[in-house]
Amino acid sequence: MAEAVELEAGGRSVRLSSPGKVFFPERGYTKLDVARYYQAVAPGILRALRDRPTTLQRYPDGVGGEWFYQKRAPKGMPDWIPTAHITFPSGRSADEMCPTEEAAVLWAAQYGTLTFHPWPVRRADVDHPDELRIDLDPQPGTDYDDAARAAHELRGVLEEFGGLRGWPKTSGGRGIHVFVPIEPRWTFTQVRRAAIAVGREMERRMSDRVTIKWWKEERGERIFIDYNQTARDRTIASAYSVRPRPNAPVSAPLTWDEVGVAHPQDFDITTMPARFAELGDVHAGMDDHRHSLDALLELATKDEHDHGLGDLPYPPEYPKMPGEPSRVQPSRARKRAPGPDGPTAP
Repeated sequence: MAEAVELEAGGRSVRLSSPGKVFFPERGYTKLDVARYYQAVAPGILRALRDRPTTLQRYPDGVGGEWFYQKRAPKGMPDWIPTAHITFPSGRSADEMCPTEEAAVLWAAQYGTLTFHPWPVRRADVDHPDELRIDLDPQPGTDYDDAARAAHELRGVLEEFGGLRGWPKTSGGRGIHVFVPIEPRWTFTQVRRAAIAVGREMERRMSDRVTIKWWKEERGERIFIDYNQTARDRTIASAYSVRPRPNAPVSAPLTWDEVGVAHPQDFDITTMPARFAELGDVHAGMDDHRHSLDALLELATKDEHDHGLGDLPYPPEYPKMPGEPSRVQPSRARKRAPGPDGPTAP
């Protein structure tokens, strides 16, 4: 295997060991290919990660090997990479790395990081998100084209409720993510409430195509709006992140004109550098204006008062939350329901 190489980034030198190690066997892409990719899109991924506590999805032996999420800042991390102290729903806490320069991204790539999962907060204020993130997740029987149709409807909903501007990107798989820059004035709970309001409005408009049902058995062949991606400690792969699939796809920022025209397979670590060289970061202006959630929170209040629609279930690893409905799968709840002769036997 080739000797280590030194990569230059912003006046720093980052050592990359085993540069010839194959990370994507089907395509033959190596660890060095991944690092070179991140060099090519550095301004874009830094825009997505800068000052954000970031979880690293690491594949030290490539996509065919074992992998894990690195939440705590790794031991031996250089002191020039800042951290932020964040608290998990369990009450535990940790210091997470906060990339602020290209060299930090390359340093993470040296340790097998393929995908970066930034929190929707900045290290100066880790309790108030500055992004509302909408995850359009195709369920079995649906595909990217269905997600694209939902995304265009979502664009209209966001504009209608507060003049919000969404910024779409491919997930790197079949889904679409739409990020809305917001003022960091609301808690995670409030931002999640706004996401639920968006999901319910989408469900009203596209009930045969979109669902906000948490339980898989209730979703059907529809696009699931995963409102829980806005809960504390839930993250979404950043723009430009490499995804751990055989063809090394990347999460590609799109213009709205491209949604439904461009497809996820168009973007991988070999094609994105040329696009970036030609167009730059098509989301470069994303942080120029931050929006208010007031209109969406008013919609949430209206749903509660007029339709009796309150909170929805949290993920199973979360503690029971105030106002949360029963966190029991509907089919199991029916089995437990008492019949005319008493409770159903287990």
